[in-house]
Amino acid sequence: MTSISREEAPAPGDHGAAPSLKRVITSSAIGQFVEFYDFVIYAYSAAVLAKLFFPSEDPVAGVLSVFAVYAVGFAIRPIGGIVFGLLGDKIGRRRVLVLVIVMMGAGTMAIGLLPTYEQIGILAPVLLVLCRLLQGFSAAGETMTSNAFVAEHSPRGKRGLYVSFTYSFTTLPSVAAAIIVWALIAGLGTEAYESWGWRIAFLIGGPMALVGLYIRSKISESPVFEAAKAAEDETQVARSSSKKAIIQALALSAVGALGFYTLSGYMVSYLTTTVELPQDQALISNGIALTIAFVSFWLGGALGDRFGRRPVLFAMIAAAIVLYLPAFWLAGNATFWGALTGQSVIGVIFGMFYGVFAVRILESFSTHNRVSGTVICFNVSYTVFGGTAPLISTWLITQTGLLFAPAIYMVVLAVVVLLVVIALKMPETAGRSMLHADDVGGSPELQEVRH
Repeated sequence: MTSISREEAPAPGDHGAAPSLKRVITSSAIGQFVEFYDFVIYAYSAAVLAKLFFPSEDPVAGVLSVFAVYAVGFAIRPIGGIVFGLLGDKIGRRRVLVLVIVMMGAGTMAIGLLPTYEQIGILAPVLLVLCRLLQGFSAAGETMTSNAFVAEHSPRGKRGLYVSFTYSFTTLPSVAAAIIVWALIAGLGTEAYESWGWRIAFLIGGPMALVGLYIRSKISESPVFEAAKAAEDETQVARSSSKKAIIQALALSAVGALGFYTLSGYMVSYLTTTVELPQDQALISNGIALTIAFVSFWLGGALGDRFGRRPVLFAMIAAAIVLYLPAFWLAGNATFWGALTGQSVIGVIFGMFYGVFAVRILESFSTHNRVSGTVICFNVSYTVFGGTAPLISTWLITQTGLLFAPAIYMVVLAVVVLLVVIALKMPETAGRSMLHADDVGGSPELQEVRH
């Protein structure tokens, strides 16, 4: 296989770009971490939250209620995606990223301070829903805006690697949440953890958001965005998005969302509630698998820079079709090693997929609609397939009695997505400039500033 050839272009202001790029990557990584920590710690606390906010004689019914509220946080994401996506293309990526990290941290801390059903009755789950709405609305503006910010600061030959490195921090919250929950249970005991200790895990989100806010206040706006805005003042710039780019972004986001949230948002509950694996074994195996996924992001990004986005994406979708069923079967055999192996297979596949997926869809949109186009597509798919993953997976098992029923759902979706991208003849984008011709109205002078 031949490598993708590319002509390196220096970053705007490249003589001082290295420290700036490091701050951009660091701030984006922290933001990705905070966003997904907010969601993952909720999923990891599902069993406790079910008892405290949705008391029921049937534990499965309680967990279903908690996951329904989990899905509510995703239901508002398309609205948040529209708001923050348009703002990101209008006022800049950095301003949006500062705003969303404050809102995300506030939503997570608020859950840690909520009174329970026993204390205030039906108002408790209502407040929980409101907190999830705030989390979902603000989180909608983080992931792809952050990835776009990194991509637009990065040299094109390493764009995939840098974006994949930043994006890989979406897996670490699951590892951190597993360690935190395990440590709280081990240190406080199950009774104390279920009574009040669970709140600590949510309150931690506040200080993390403040660290990210501080770093983001010290970074500059994307040079690609500034160049495109300068061109907008001089010439009429086209803002239309390719229908193919939109459909491809929706399809790729769908298969990514289902894989990610099945592993990070559902598997611990599945292993403890359905498979009846001890909670510590479920948490440890899930944490190790997500650490493997963390490294797999970088591998996917590096391979995408070397050989192109298309071959890596096609290979990982094909791997999902072939391996998700046996992986789920292994995870459901009620042993630690089976759970670890099955989850690790899923982690490698979606990790390498994610290492290429984000930069691929970012490269297909022009600067003027890059954030709005990718954020909206990303959040629509994440609402439909990511937010409902735990709920649908739990429902499928109860209806079929098959422990691997969620894997059938994942494989069917992967087949559909593969057929869609083949039918649309998805083009290669590696080596493409982030500043497209229509961003600068065809101005050769402005096109000199290229990433």
